[in-house]
Amino acid sequence: MPVGDKPSLRVILCSPRGFCAGVVRAIDSVERALALYGPPVYVRHEIVHNRYVVDSLKLKGAIFVEELDEIPDTDAPVVFSAHGVPKSVPEDARDRHFITLDATCPLVTKVHREAEIHFRRGREVLLIGHSGHPEVVGTMGQLPPGAISLIETPEGARTFVPKDPDNLAYVTQTTLSIEDAAGIVTILKERFPAIVGPHKDDICYATTNRQEAVKRVAPLVDAMVVVGAPNSSNSQRLKEVALRAGCPYAELVQRATDLDWEKLGAIKSLGVTAGASAPEVLVEEVLDAFAQRYTLAVETMAAADESVFFPLPRPLRSEAAE
Repeated sequence: MPVGDKPSLRVILCSPRGFCAGVVRAIDSVERALALYGPPVYVRHEIVHNRYVVDSLKLKGAIFVEELDEIPDTDAPVVFSAHGVPKSVPEDARDRHFITLDATCPLVTKVHREAEIHFRRGREVLLIGHSGHPEVVGTMGQLPPGAISLIETPEGARTFVPKDPDNLAYVTQTTLSIEDAAGIVTILKERFPAIVGPHKDDICYATTNRQEAVKRVAPLVDAMVVVGAPNSSNSQRLKEVALRAGCPYAELVQRATDLDWEKLGAIKSLGVTAGASAPEVLVEEVLDAFAQRYTLAVETMAAADESVFFPLPRPLRSEAAE
């Protein structure tokens, strides 16, 4: 029943949501570098795909660039983002005698190593992912040009022509939709039974857990709000998963000011989640915006417990710094 003049709204918070261990490590890397070296600290590409996080770090003295040639000759450290970089980037940094700190998520590094091992064993490598995403650019840049072929769609998997169908391997971007990636892998395995995949799924635990939580909540609510950036692959996938799982309406917002009240105005129930690079303060901001219009009854639905922790890059650990 409505309380006062406000209609009631049941809100189900997806758990887990928001920051993953790789994102925490990347943000902490920049903040620790600022504390150890003092500003400025240069960061190649957005450290994670979230404008709020990037702007917060800028205020503390981080300078974000897309390429190393934007950085003047400097003694200031240069941090590589969580998405990973092509091998040419640290090589260029060494040539310019930069102090470098690699904040690449360890689960992305795992994919890099897998691709290198397949290549050394003489296999043609396929990467399932989205063209232009920094993680894909970084993974493809681990090997010589032409050594990795990108497969983006089921149609791409059906039409790919290998050099040797009996000598193939695949890796995947870590932030894909589980179902989409599985569909492409199924096609590849049907066409090329000898294809070699990862020992452990490349789609990371955080992507998997957040998608699983959305799948549980989506059929129970009238709408789903995903807090995240439009250039965040894992956030975009959460919106897609919500719609696919039966939610009538889902939208991806960076801040509460992005909420579409015309679409959300008549709902009785709402699911809320956040991409792996979205801080919880932005989830709270969205809930506050709904609380101004509704009387909220908030509950949490959990899909997994997360206790993953990744240590900082070695030069930033306390004992190394001392």
